[in-house]
Amino acid sequence: MKVMTFNLRFENDRDGENAWIYRRELVVDIIDRYQPVILGTQEGKWTQLNYLRDHLPSYEVVMPGRIPDKTIQCPTLFFRKKECAMEFGKDFWLSKTPDVHLSKDWDSAFPRMISFARIRLEESNQKIIAAVTHLDNIGVEARIEQAKIISKWVNQQKDPAILMGDFNDDPASRVHELLTLPQTRLCDTWEKIQGSEYEQSYTHHGFNGVPKLSRLDWILASPSIKVKGARVIHDEFDGRYPSDHFPYLADIEL
Repeated sequence: MKVMTFNLRFENDRDGENAWIYRRELVVDIIDRYQPVILGTQEGKWTQLNYLRDHLPSYEVVMPGRIPDKTIQCPTLFFRKKECAMEFGKDFWLSKTPDVHLSKDWDSAFPRMISFARIRLEESNQKIIAAVTHLDNIGVEARIEQAKIISKWVNQQKDPAILMGDFNDDPASRVHELLTLPQTRLCDTWEKIQGSEYEQSYTHHGFNGVPKLSRLDWILASPSIKVKGARVIHDEFDGRYPSDHFPYLADIEL
C-alpha cells in the first residue's frame, strides 16, 4: 500500500498567490492522483483540515477529541475508508506534560504534537500503528527531546509502526539518529531503497519548485515492513505547486 507525508503549508494570507485558497484544489488533486492508503499531513489549520475532509470523501480524518481552534496547526492522519478501519486514535504533545493542551518545553518555538491511530487493514486484518508529527523548526534541543519522546513511545508499541512527518532536520542529524536507533525499531524508507541524498531528494522548495534545505520530510517504518519503492513528488500544475514542500510517498508491504 502507498503511504504519503505532506506538509500542507499553513493557511497564511501573506502567501499572496500561494495562499491556501488558491492552491487547496491542487492539494486535493495530488492526493486523488496518488491515492495513498494512509496520509499524514502537517501544518493543517482547522479550516484546512475541514476542507480536505469535505473534498476527500473516500478518506477518514483522525482528529481524536480535538477542540476546534482556528489558530493552531496540527499534524493529522487520513486513511482510506475502503482499505482501513480505525480502532483507536489519540493526540499528545511533545513536551514534559504531553496531556496538557499546547504545552511546550526546552527551546521549542511552538507547541508540537504527534497524532496516532491503531488501524486495521480490511483485506488482511493486520493491525498497524500510523503516526504523524511535526518537530520544531527553531529549537535544536527541542527537536532532540521531542525525538526522544517519540522514540520511547514507538518502542512501547506492539504492532508494526509507520511514522510520518516534517522533522525539520536532515538525515545526518541527531534527530534522525535517535529515531532510527535499533531500540527505536524504525527504519528510514528512503534509505531502505538506497535513495541518494541530493537536491532531488530535498523536500522543501518555497513554492518555486527549486529543492532546498534538505530532506526534511520522512516516512519511518518498522523493520518488518518491506519498502517496495519511494519517491519525492515534484508534480506541478502550470508552474504552480500545492505547497512549499514536496509530498513524499512510500510504497510498502506488511
